[in-house]
Amino acid sequence: MSQSKTILFPSGIPANRENLAEYRRRGGYEALRRALTQSDPSTVLQEVEAARLRGRGGAGFPAAQKLALCAQAEGKQKYVVANGGEDEPGSHKDRILLERVPHAVLEGMLLAAYTVGASRAFFYTNETYQQALQSIEQALAEAQAEGLVGERVLGTKFGVTVESRPAPTPYVAGEDTAALEVLEGKDPLPRQKPPYPVTAGLFGQPTVVNNVETLANLAPIILNGAQWYRGFGTEESSGTMLYSMNEEWARPGVYELPYGAREGELAEELAGGLKQGARLRAILPGGPSSGFLLPDPDRPLSPEALRAAGSNIGCGVMRGYAEGTCMVEVTLEVARFFEKECCGQCPACRMETTALATLLGRVQQGQVPAAALDQIPKLLDFNKGKGYCSLVNMPGPPLLSALKMFPEDFQSHLNGGNCPGN
Repeated sequence: MSQSKTILFPSGIPANRENLAEYRRRGGYEALRRALTQSDPSTVLQEVEAARLRGRGGAGFPAAQKLALCAQAEGKQKYVVANGGEDEPGSHKDRILLERVPHAVLEGMLLAAYTVGASRAFFYTNETYQQALQSIEQALAEAQAEGLVGERVLGTKFGVTVESRPAPTPYVAGEDTAALEVLEGKDPLPRQKPPYPVTAGLFGQPTVVNNVETLANLAPIILNGAQWYRGFGTEESSGTMLYSMNEEWARPGVYELPYGAREGELAEELAGGLKQGARLRAILPGGPSSGFLLPDPDRPLSPEALRAAGSNIGCGVMRGYAEGTCMVEVTLEVARFFEKECCGQCPACRMETTALATLLGRVQQGQVPAAALDQIPKLLDFNKGKGYCSLVNMPGPPLLSALKMFPEDFQSHLNGGNCPGN
């Protein structure tokens, strides 16, 4: 592992927006200059592939594969979208990147556009992130004035226009194809796939949609090389991850660590453990669609390690639950979240999320027999993969893991409608 632990924030998260001059002082836009004047799109693609960069939005799809598919696709025009919809509960990393280091994301967008042959690009940013939206506009104005966007970027034949658009707040609005619908002036509803955006995306043309954090990794890779980048992280998962630690932690914030860092380094050493010294009962390492885990300070934080433990890293939202927390209450809250955020266009998802929230509500009140819990795995299996997006698969991991790890909580509610400690 590299001695340094950061890629995106080598000097720590700046207190204020980093302007163009400040970004250039630390090597900003040098990667773009090299790509445009000393390289070609295929060479850039090869470097990203060698770096083994994976998407940071939750799915972990290989970034080079997405770029390659779009580059190979035929279309009258191609697009790049920086997805900063960030509607995952508790996630703040994209907002921080856009607010504090917008040029890092913009340079990544420009590199992606050059690699696939895109002439238009869009920032797609949560509409509640007013400071981030302002930061993007300022960065675009600075870049335009210096010939970094527009026609003949840095005096070369490459040209790309970049626009900023607000993203609505529904959870599914952050899904790639729902984002494209919004950019086309429609409601935020996921599309049926295939076709995928890389071949038929925005206005039916080849489109790369990447999470903001994913794009911010491109310039460091091109500037320093794939071998340097793979010095961070694990053999299977290169680079670093931004983790959002919320108000239950003593020191909430966004932290950057290499893949493979210990869970205790994040939860205890950086975030300071739970507030008021409360003992951890469980964690959700990847947000509401991941499985609960018992705390383990020595567990590596990497996609492969968390997958082996029965969970996933998601987009890096780690939630912590103290001893005495009723996991029936927690899972009910998660189920109601997915019920509320279901867009309603897929019958299977609509039925599943409503049924789970209703059932857990009745479990909480002690109004169903224990045998009712046996229906949950059957319901989840029946609907698996039947929606236009992955939301239909999301309620399962937290609920099934809670049933397995904390059966006493559910049994106590079923016996009398109370939490174990009451």
